[in-house]
Amino acid sequence: MLKHEVVEARSSADVLVVRQQARAWAVEMGFSLVEQTKIVTAASELARNMVDYGLGGTVELEAIENGSRKGLRLTFTDQGPGISDLDLAMTDGYTTGNGLGLGLSGTKRLMHEFEITSQVGQGTRVMITRWR
Repeated sequence: MLKHEVVEARSSADVLVVRQQARAWAVEMGFSLVEQTKIVTAASELARNMVDYGLGGTVELEAIENGSRKGLRLTFTDQGPGISDLDLAMTDGYTTGNGLGLGLSGTKRLMHEFEITSQVGQGTRVMITRWR
């Protein structure tokens, strides 16, 4: 691991900080403008979900390497109510709020790697990675 930072996300203002940090890291790591936009969009969506549904949590940003590849990994962790049906939550169009229902499934499409684990009553962890 090359670089590491943890950001608290407990309010709408913190979602903005997560967006700003994700963009700053993506720029510093040399991602293209399109890749930066994908990373920031995914980070914003997951941070917003964490604040709105997961009672807030933390976002861990990591610069990683796999051989000659460099990547940005973001891990969103909360201790909220958890997601009872992950398959349903990953379905396009599914929403528990007033959104478009593109959050988790849309985020997965924006990134190269997407991993989600959730336990009812214990929280949710989403790890996303974009490779350059």
